[in-house]
Amino acid sequence: QRLIDVAASPREFDRMVANYAHPSGDLAFRRSLAQFLAAEYGWPLGVENIALTAGSQTGFFLLFNLLAGGEANGSRRRILFPMTPEYVGYADLGVSDDMFVARRPVIELGDDGFFKYRVEFDRLVIDTGIGAVCVSRPTNPTGNVLTDNELDRLDTLCRAADVPLIIDGAYGMPFPGILFTEATPLWNENVILCLSLSKLGMPGLRTGVVVAAPAIIRALTSMTAILSLAVSGAGPVLAQPLLDTREIMRLSRQVIRPFYQHKAEVAVGWLERALAGVPHRIHRPEGAFFLWLWLPELPITSAELYRRLKAQGVYVLSGHYFFPGLAEPWQHRDECLRVSFAQDAEVVQRGIGALGAEIRRAYSEAS
Repeated sequence: QRLIDVAASPREFDRMVANYAHPSGDLAFRRSLAQFLAAEYGWPLGVENIALTAGSQTGFFLLFNLLAGGEANGSRRRILFPMTPEYVGYADLGVSDDMFVARRPVIELGDDGFFKYRVEFDRLVIDTGIGAVCVSRPTNPTGNVLTDNELDRLDTLCRAADVPLIIDGAYGMPFPGILFTEATPLWNENVILCLSLSKLGMPGLRTGVVVAAPAIIRALTSMTAILSLAVSGAGPVLAQPLLDTREIMRLSRQVIRPFYQHKAEVAVGWLERALAGVPHRIHRPEGAFFLWLWLPELPITSAELYRRLKAQGVYVLSGHYFFPGLAEPWQHRDECLRVSFAQDAEVVQRGIGALGAEIRRAYSEAS
């Protein structure tokens, strides 16, 4: 309906298609978003706190290379992931080598067959070699949602070390809100909050959002001006009325979140039945649209399991890809798989059935 409205309005059509936006992104959208976030959470924001990028991936490329890498004095700063596994898309974003460092999590085992990763704060040191700390919430691939306490502790550590805390909220709050547990969003002058329009159903429009201190926004704006002059106006023009009317919150809370939560619950049931009697645990599904499967006694690596399934036309991702920056060996990363439940139910059920059969075949071959 919004696209029909834009097509009928010469002014809006020009704004979407015929004019360059500001290098920081469409001004009207940024103003609406600042007002929306201020009203929703009380954050003291203006347009100077918001920049748009050509998708979240571009935003992280700009941020990582702005805040880390080689320094003029010959030293090097890196991006710290305080808890792995983390998003595989981060791994190749550095223009220099050795951009990332990561820390293993504490694994908390539940009595119900689930498990959960937690930040191991006893091992977490933010020294002068760190340029920024980055977490995703909820996390791709695991569906983990950092607790409010964990996020507050990270924020305190980052401010004490005078390094930014980057929060990747592509699946999180305030939109699209794909969280199945209670969580409070966080922003302050030391936090860089990254959002996206993709999981609202507009991935092809490539619209990322960065909410940060004005100095960060000015730097991103300069980088965008050099790289591409401006970002597309299509996403902002389509989405702005959702902010102005707060319809974006109704859609996130009443349509998007229940849709994916139901799919998660159904997929867990299928996975439990497919793996009955096989040693396994599932990371507690707290958000996003993936299940993270841990097979602690699997006789083959997750990479080999991935290859066998791919040969059958079944696509999962091997867990070993999701540990960027973790230099130390850890068998756990070769025992995990990411399984998406976002496709049609019939496709997901058939894929999980094939996954269970292939895992049982691997055990049979080893016996």
